[in-house]
Amino acid sequence: MKVICEIESKDSKASCEWSEWGIPDRVKEVLNNAPSTTLVESREEILSMATGGGRDFFEVSYDVEGKGRVVEATVAKCKNGVSINYPETYMRRRDPESMVIGDAQHTDKKRFEEIYFEDFDRFKQETFKWLESQRLVVLAHRVGGVETGFFGLLIAPDNAGFFIGGLADLQDLISFKDLPDDFKPKSVIYLAPPFRHTHFRGKQIVVHDRGNGLHEIFSYNLYPGPSAKKGIYGALLNIGEQEDWLTLHASTVQVITPYENVTTILHEGASGGGKSEMLEYPHRQADGRLLLGVNQVTGEKIKVGLRQGCTLNPVTDDMALALPRFQNNSGKLVVFDAENAWFLRLNHIAKYNTDPYLENLCIHAEMPLIFLNLEGVSGSTCLIWEHTYDEPGTPCPNPRVILPRKLVPNVVDEPVTVDYRTFGIRAPLCLKDKPTYGIFGVFHILPPALAWLWRLVAPRGDANPSITDTKGLTSEGVGSFWPFATGSEVQYANLLLNQIRDKPNTRYLLFPNQHVGAWEVSFMPQWISREYISRRGAAKFRENQLKLARCPLLGYTPTAIEVEGKDIPDGLIRVEKQSEVGVEGYDAGALILREFFKQELSKFLVPDLDPLGEKIIRCCLEEGDVSEYEKLLPMTL
Repeated sequence: MKVICEIESKDSKASCEWSEWGIPDRVKEVLNNAPSTTLVESREEILSMATGGGRDFFEVSYDVEGKGRVVEATVAKCKNGVSINYPETYMRRRDPESMVIGDAQHTDKKRFEEIYFEDFDRFKQETFKWLESQRLVVLAHRVGGVETGFFGLLIAPDNAGFFIGGLADLQDLISFKDLPDDFKPKSVIYLAPPFRHTHFRGKQIVVHDRGNGLHEIFSYNLYPGPSAKKGIYGALLNIGEQEDWLTLHASTVQVITPYENVTTILHEGASGGGKSEMLEYPHRQADGRLLLGVNQVTGEKIKVGLRQGCTLNPVTDDMALALPRFQNNSGKLVVFDAENAWFLRLNHIAKYNTDPYLENLCIHAEMPLIFLNLEGVSGSTCLIWEHTYDEPGTPCPNPRVILPRKLVPNVVDEPVTVDYRTFGIRAPLCLKDKPTYGIFGVFHILPPALAWLWRLVAPRGDANPSITDTKGLTSEGVGSFWPFATGSEVQYANLLLNQIRDKPNTRYLLFPNQHVGAWEVSFMPQWISREYISRRGAAKFRENQLKLARCPLLGYTPTAIEVEGKDIPDGLIRVEKQSEVGVEGYDAGALILREFFKQELSKFLVPDLDPLGEKIIRCCLEEGDVSEYEKLLPMTL
């Protein structure tokens, strides 16, 4: 840890290391004028800072005008890391409305001045003035991993060590001595937690200010999701929008069958759509079998005996770089990880032995981890199934751990070629007397044109555990990364379409989770489908192995699914065959889905949309069938 520019040595400001950095002069003034400015050089220093210098229990608090001392978070020092908790339930997950744009560049997002009726530049100066009054920490980190060559900075009060540590893990701390002589960051995050109370009525607000070559992120809260995690994602999306490439909201895994076939799956979707779960092994019952589903009307259970499952080599958890220089002549998408650690949600791990693989990684961690929304007690081991309670009887739906990639067994440290690009959606229970859009079978095969439409509407799905508002069927926005993007929706739509059109040999599937019609299934559809398609390897689907889904938006269903000699029941492949749903319930659910697509797609019909994209959207608005989509973009079976 290096402390420079102490208040006692203000005469030596000119010698400060940041004097030659490519950052705004006003930011240099902040670093010079603060009572102290500390450059952190190691993870150990940060974790000591997170606990107030090694205390067993530490309160992260601030003096807030009109409120007095406000505790924003608590930190318990556990045997396997630090456990972070927020006294305020609202702060335990990301507010989907947290992003605000502070600059005058083109955007389809809400601007600061439109909401708060003042120019952000004045507010920005007020933020800098507050930072000048604090003992500050400066963290240098990568932006998008080593492959991009981009760097970023975090400037934060020194009592926010857990937040600093979270970003250091997620994007890889860089020692200041390793920075290039001409260091110029692509992004800077400024952390000022009290402003959410003094200016934003307690809300999580993150303001993005895109300057000439510098993406500034003003984080007015201490939950790392909207800023340390998704704020950096926003910076990457902004760079990609300018340079015509994408960072996809996706997990990626190499699946190796018992016969050593390798199939690579990239799984996209809104928060809660199963991205982290795609990297998990299927959860087994006490007898070793997989519980495929429980009928919510009859109580019937379906179990599958999977003696030997596939081996998983994880590649990405949430952010997949598709840099132009990665791409090759395979006709398939090539991606690599944009992160150095993964922000894993643990809500589905409700008891011991649910996921022995992940439990072992976290309990017997090779280095102290950062846990959020778990009941960690000072001096004890933080257990990932002991979730903090939002209220009596209601556990927080968003417990998390930040897991460095280097702790993950078999992690892949090079770009991979994608065989299947899949999309996940949280599906509600669907019954004939209470129809919903939960009409998805275990998996669907999508033509590329339909796959593009799913990425435009990106349904947020049922009971989303990661964000604060999940009522009804709503859209996460284009690419399912739209909540984190700062620019133009139609530009991202075009980039997605170009990517799909240019990669004809990558195939597309759709996976539901939580429910298949009347059956509660958790994430088993994507886990069992992962086993099935990986065992198929490079084999193509023959026409007699596919059947048109009753709802054209769902493409095709397989005629049969057999895994290790076990046939998946027909009603789990085609939901209209479930007696609890029937054709009537299915068609009512299909209508909900169809109207949702029409509502979400109409806004993309603007002059800047790619002409092919316009044809695909009009096909949907006119209720075209699957063959019409295939004429627009042929499907590789």
